[in-house]
Amino acid sequence: MSGKCDVCGKTPGFGHNVSHSARKTNRMWMPNIQHKMIQLKGDTAPVRRNVCTQCLRTLQKDRV
Repeated sequence: MSGKCDVCGKTPGFGHNVSHSARKTNRMWMPNIQHKMIQLKGDTAPVRRNVCTQCLRTLQKDRV
């Protein structure tokens, strides 16, 4: 599954897990990417896109 949103371009975030002893290990925060059929402005027909859930909520709001 793709780690990038086709609408907003959101990609994984990087940082550290910090334990109680303050040891830092690398970690990654992945965006919640879903495969959905959506129709963006300028598209002629609905297309399957990789979309993050925040964009899905925004697109749903724009429809109403």
